[in-house]
Amino acid sequence: MRPPGPREPSTARHESLYIPSLDGIRACSVMVVFAAHAGLRGLIPGDFGVTVFFFLSGYLITTLLRMEHEQTGAISFRAFYLRRVLRIFPPFYLVLIVATLLTAVNALTAPALHLHPEALAAQALYLTNYYVIQHGWFDGHAPGTWIFWSLCIEEHFYLVFPLLYVVLLRLTPSRRRQALALAGICGLVLAWRLVLVFALHASHDRTYMATDTRIDSILFGCILGVFANPLLDRTRVSSESWRFMWLPLGLAGLLVSFLVRAPSFQQTMAYSLQGLCLFPLFIAAVRYHGWELFQLLNLRWVKFVGVLSYSIYLVHPEVLWGVEEWAPRMLPGVVKAALGLALTLAIAYALYRLVEKPAARLRRRLSRVLVPTAPPAIRPAAPAPAARPEAIKL
Repeated sequence: MRPPGPREPSTARHESLYIPSLDGIRACSVMVVFAAHAGLRGLIPGDFGVTVFFFLSGYLITTLLRMEHEQTGAISFRAFYLRRVLRIFPPFYLVLIVATLLTAVNALTAPALHLHPEALAAQALYLTNYYVIQHGWFDGHAPGTWIFWSLCIEEHFYLVFPLLYVVLLRLTPSRRRQALALAGICGLVLAWRLVLVFALHASHDRTYMATDTRIDSILFGCILGVFANPLLDRTRVSSESWRFMWLPLGLAGLLVSFLVRAPSFQQTMAYSLQGLCLFPLFIAAVRYHGWELFQLLNLRWVKFVGVLSYSIYLVHPEVLWGVEEWAPRMLPGVVKAALGLALTLAIAYALYRLVEKPAARLRRRLSRVLVPTAPPAIRPAAPAPAARPEAIKL
């Protein structure tokens, strides 16, 4: 059974593309991370929220690159990297500077903490993950900014993947073979984690935070962008099979990845299992966004939290740290968490209005100049949403 295809997007650019459910997935992921950092780490799999962000980034980046190539016959590296710079750098460096200044004047932490130039340089150069592996989570940088480790992995991915994708396009026009090549890289990353854990006895942080051990979490999303993309490709699998077989299997696999707590499994196979299990979840959420469960992801307020997710992710650890430092000690933890959430949302909204939106407008103008248009050669498979189109936030 094939779902009906919508009208083709004419010459609409990918900046105005709307993918159902993804803002809702962002919202859920960032709230999972927030809840874990707010004191529920033992009950909430906060690390999985980061894994979902990785998968989503890979899927969106690959979808946009694929669409650009199919519509224009080429990929503009200049436009891609300018879009990434304007999307990521302004909020990131603003939060880094403000958090560092607050730490320097002892507004975020006790005077015993010292800032180190090498730690700040590592953050500015997107090397926080490897710095933390070598020196620890709290050495030399502003409290809360350790969360930048995941942004480093994404930035390393952005630097390399467009070149890799162009190479794959030139080597083979077959999307199946492109996906197999990416899957092969994921297999190599898993093998490297196994070597690190069982032969070299690497630490948890080494396998959890390093780009060379976690890049497969992004590449799984890239595979979905290349092959069986729920937005661009049709499927011969019936909706009943997705609802009653593949989606439940994916959820069951994720449950296994949470419940098996053996360190050797968590440091090696868990990341690969989660990446595989996210395939049916993303496919169903995008293709069948009208299903009861996925309708919740497309509620207006949920999507808006997803729009703010990048700024929420950047600022929430610093806010929670500041609340813990300055709030009265007798306040219950749930009250501190609620206060931290309110402050985080307020700051994130201010960042969105004052920094992210102006940068997005500039990004769209540059894209119109740098990315040529051509008659589209794609045939999206997901039903077009009835709601007003919104821009993808990458």
